[in-house]
Amino acid sequence: MNDIITVANKEFRDGLRNRWVSAISIIFALLAIGLAYFGSAAAGRVGFTSLSSTIVSLSSLAVFIIPLIAMMLSYDSIVGEDENGTLLLLMAYPLSRWQLLLGKMLGHGAIMAFSTLLGFGAAALIMGSFSATTSWSELSVAFFLFIVSAILLGWVFIAFAYIISVSVAEKSKAAGIALVTWFMFVLVFDLGLLGLLVTTQGDVNPQLFPYLLLLNPTDIFRLISITYFASEQVTGLMAVTQHVQFSTSTLFLYLLLWLVMPTAIALTLFNRREL
Repeated sequence: MNDIITVANKEFRDGLRNRWVSAISIIFALLAIGLAYFGSAAAGRVGFTSLSSTIVSLSSLAVFIIPLIAMMLSYDSIVGEDENGTLLLLMAYPLSRWQLLLGKMLGHGAIMAFSTLLGFGAAALIMGSFSATTSWSELSVAFFLFIVSAILLGWVFIAFAYIISVSVAEKSKAAGIALVTWFMFVLVFDLGLLGLLVTTQGDVNPQLFPYLLLLNPTDIFRLISITYFASEQVTGLMAVTQHVQFSTSTLFLYLLLWLVMPTAIALTLFNRREL
């Protein structure tokens, strides 16, 4: 366990030195504050108004940003070490492969978690200070659920990035596959489901169709916010979930499952990788 912590600490310090933490935190803070303040501009109003619409809208926008940042943060974690010739050096230490991989994942996960908490937490404090319609208790619970689900989503895509990183021999190829993976989960999957609805003219089992959303961690992330704010009107693909009531705890369990599965795959592939 000490070896894993040592590797994780090194990755986290590298993230601080490379300004990943500050950059991600600023992006998340500006995203949350800007959306909260200007979210009602189309209706002729600005300012911190509805917490529910802010969180639901923020989750719909963050679902594009968080996976991309997570994958760009860690896509070269293993293949980069291999190209630089440092992977063999690391393996010369009394350190097993699973300890190295989990240590690196833990370090990148800590960067993502700290940045997410700092960025969105700062936005929540600013909203609470200037909003006259939202209580601190309501704001705290809503942003707590949002931040925890955002951290888990980031970790899931870090795990995806590690699968890619242990499977290829070049950083350029890893970057390309990472972008394709992001595109598939964030855009193509939902477009495919919408295409299914259009093709069948909506003649799909309304009790079964919402479960297809559980096959995509980005949709689970959005469902968590929508489920908590059940009274908020949602449109598009998320509207089909009105036929099936997912509990927040169930959605978190599915998101955790999405974290465990790619982590196990990455560990298996790394153990089979030739150095």
